[in-house]
Amino acid sequence: MSGDHQTLALLLFSAFIAVTLGITTWVSRNRHGSAEEFYAGGRLFSPMENGFAIAGDYMSAASFLGISGLIALYGYDGMLYSVGFLVAWLVVLFLVAELVRNCGRFTLADVVASRMKERPVRIAAGTSSVAVSVLYLVAQMVGAGSLVALLLGGTSEAARSWTVIGVGALMVVYVSMGGMRATTWIQIVKAVLLMAGAIMMTVLVLARFHGDFNQLLNSAAERSGHGREFLSPGLRYGGDWTARLDFISLGLALVLGTAGLPHILSRFYTVPTARAARRSVVWSIGLIGSFYLMTIVLGFGAAAVVGTDEVRKSSAAGNTAVPLLALDLGGGAGSTGGTVLFAIVAAVAFATILAVVAGITLASSASVAHDLYASLRRRRPPGASPGRRGRHAQRSEVAVARVAAIGIGAAAIALGLLARDLNVAFLVGLAFAVAASSNLPVLLYSLFWRNFTTRGAVWSVYGGLIPAVLLVVLSPVVSGSPEALFPGVDFHVFPLQNPGLVSIPLGFLAGWVGTVLSAEPADEAKHAETEVRALTGAGAV
Repeated sequence: MSGDHQTLALLLFSAFIAVTLGITTWVSRNRHGSAEEFYAGGRLFSPMENGFAIAGDYMSAASFLGISGLIALYGYDGMLYSVGFLVAWLVVLFLVAELVRNCGRFTLADVVASRMKERPVRIAAGTSSVAVSVLYLVAQMVGAGSLVALLLGGTSEAARSWTVIGVGALMVVYVSMGGMRATTWIQIVKAVLLMAGAIMMTVLVLARFHGDFNQLLNSAAERSGHGREFLSPGLRYGGDWTARLDFISLGLALVLGTAGLPHILSRFYTVPTARAARRSVVWSIGLIGSFYLMTIVLGFGAAAVVGTDEVRKSSAAGNTAVPLLALDLGGGAGSTGGTVLFAIVAAVAFATILAVVAGITLASSASVAHDLYASLRRRRPPGASPGRRGRHAQRSEVAVARVAAIGIGAAAIALGLLARDLNVAFLVGLAFAVAASSNLPVLLYSLFWRNFTTRGAVWSVYGGLIPAVLLVVLSPVVSGSPEALFPGVDFHVFPLQNPGLVSIPLGFLAGWVGTVLSAEPADEAKHAETEVRALTGAGAV
């Protein structure tokens, strides 16, 4: 990239960082140290504001950079991500949004613990939430590294490493200083910027082909090197039975995983009522649906305008397809239009990464403090004042959440440096698989199964989490293939790249077996109370 690209894009990066740090500083001056303020922003956001924030949380670097890149490389098969991410919201809308808002307070564990023994359930759900969040964070870090590497000419590994470290440091600042209120406003700003950038790029791509989508697809097929196969199923997930099973596994993970993502579930607590939570999801579906339709145009546009070979040459995983497309649409390298458009797209993508990592870090630090720390700290001694003790406990919990943000940021940075050559959409697919395997079964059982017990809840979480993580470690993602984390060794025994096809049924099965084998009878009174609260909102926080 030329010096003009670098200067303009870095100026726009700096402007966004300055604005978001300003928001964070302003919010931090007006906060009080309560858990409700830190975790849920005081529950003061309107459905429209929360809908924009949910969309901002969900439309990550995987969406903007990774999906478009996969479509540019693999055509039809890359569209699975766009379809899967969008269809997943129907599960959220019809099964969990309103019920989770009514039954919980801050985290997924609140929903489950309302009718179970609190301590083991909170530890299990908190552990799972942190594991999912760290996997998701790694994808954002990889996206940031790819973006800045492209900006600096793609030659400096040190620049990529420092970018990952810088993003990690910023997300810790956002979360520890501003909490949910600052994070929400950052996500709203980012959602507006991302939608504006995607609309502009989509209009330019369609204008290049005079509004003829058929011509766009034909040009993409010609420049892909695969001909008509580019527009047919099977280029990435076709051929042998392993690839086809991988296709099914990925689809299951994407459709079912959203309802188990901690940072998405936590957004339902930032509105005052369950009705507002449901309306938030309607707003977010409109925004997210429009956006994913545009990623299809951008992906095929990158293949048609830039060429699949050029995209692969810049980034083997396809993460730089959209910035390269912007450069070409603006007039090419060295042109003023190309420089400006590339810088705008790069800045929007960077804003996307910063906003999403802030939301994920907040959700995972809330799980550490509200679930793990709160379960392990000693109980109130007899005779102590519950009100005073409660206020002190809240302050110490928020302090732990801020410290946890630093630890989670450090872990995400380390893994982001390790996984920097993997496609970001693919990495998010793994996070969705773990969420669908460990969080979704326990959530659905708790909401809908009268006989569900504490043992069933704990077994359900670990019975999905452990196999999902283990199968990823033993898959071609980690070893045994040129694109693996450790390409020089081969200890993979599981043939699929996404574990969802095996680990999701195991999570549901473990919950059922644990409940059937439990000596503890199900508490029907608590289930009835949870059911009434879930369906009516009576007694909800």
